[in-house]
Amino acid sequence: MSTTDLLAVAATVAGLAMALSPALQIRRMRRTRSSNDVSLLYLGLLMVGFAVWISYGVALPNWVLVGTNSASLAFMLLTVLVALRYRRGGARRAAAGLVAETEARAARVPTTAPPADGATDPEPAAAATDGPPPLTGRRH
Repeated sequence: MSTTDLLAVAATVAGLAMALSPALQIRRMRRTRSSNDVSLLYLGLLMVGFAVWISYGVALPNWVLVGTNSASLAFMLLTVLVALRYRRGGARRAAAGLVAETEARAARVPTTAPPADGATDPEPAAAATDGPPPLTGRRH
């Protein structure tokens, strides 16, 4: 096998590995159920680039170039579709989660209502005086 043939095989394997790489982003979106940290503009520009490379490969004709970039375009399209799915429902889920979190915090916060027997605390709260003593003088 010549050096050119070895490089062709390596380039094909690398191209297919790169085509599959958006699967990592899809996995993250599915795990977090959000696509808010994904730039759809960036993915769209990549898809345009893949389309140009496919056209170039057809014009040569270089079917390895066409094949690897077609796979990349297909996986990128899938990534965009998953991102759109989580982008639409993500805002509603995030809002619902925020409401639930706020309600849970409100349930944990102790009330400051006076005791039921009407007694008052003769001692003022010491929390305001807790902490380090004030600095006096200059430090060098």
